Amino acid sequence: MLIVGGLIAGAIALLTVDSGDAQSPAPTPKVNQFDGNRAWAELVREVNAGPRPAGSAALRTLAARLRTTLPNGRFEAVTGGLQNVVGVLPGRRPAIVLAAHYDTKDTPAGFVGANDGAGGTAVVLEAARVLRRSAPANPREIRFVLFDGEESPKGCDAFLTCGIRGSRAYAARHAKELKALVLADFVANRNLSLKRDQGSDVALWAQFRAAAKVAGVGAIVSSAEQGAVEDDHTPFMQAGVPAIDLIDFDFPQWHTLQDRPDVLSKRSLDAAGEAVVALMRTLRLH
Repeated sequence: MLIVGGLIAGAIALLTVDSGDAQSPAPTPKVNQFDGNRAWAELVREVNAGPRPAGSAALRTLAARLRTTLPNGRFEAVTGGLQNVVGVLPGRRPAIVLAAHYDTKDTPAGFVGANDGAGGTAVVLEAARVLRRSAPANPREIRFVLFDGEESPKGCDAFLTCGIRGSRAYAARHAKELKALVLADFVANRNLSLKRDQGSDVALWAQFRAAAKVAGVGAIVSSAEQGAVEDDHTPFMQAGVPAIDLIDFDFPQWHTLQDRPDVLSKRSLDAAGEAVVALMRTLRLH
């Protein structure tokens, strides 16, 4: 992803599971729907699989496991030999989507993407498990989509052309079937502070903020805004689907080898997950 508007342009050993929570006083939720321990274990499991760039054998192995974890999981082909992983809880359409990307940046030294890839994927998986338990109460179809190819491949810096490949493909095929999209990206930062980027839908963001307050984690949602972020939500906004990006870009380890679990916070991940579940259960669409 990129931020526009003046902010930001354009051999792996078993990694530590230290969550850094002593340095991250995330709020304690009023509810206990989302299992932060399970989500954190998923994040660490993905990181310990090593680099997972689009098209790699490691990513295909991960995709096979993710498909079996999501409800009614399946693959959906993306041009270039890539594949989105899609799950669904049936209901009436138009559907709402909870999404993340599951690939990592392809760097020579071996980027493992604890926050940038694994964190958002872990939120989607655990939220899907929670919402599946209450599936009969879901009046609207909920889709869980893990995008392949969010990161630009080597040799191309034109992010909107070379990156967000899975989300561009999914939006092109399915936008008319969708009512809203919630994207989980950088959601495990220490001292998590989610700001609405100027490329996210205002009304949908307001609902997310309200849901976070109901869950008792309103402190993770800032009243400030950040510049427009070009990310997997962008193709949906361009197609007229209200979408928001949950991304705390105050993350010094972005696209560095230090994007590992020891710089993140399990409490932040849990708080973000509780807010997401609360939103998916209370979302009002017109």
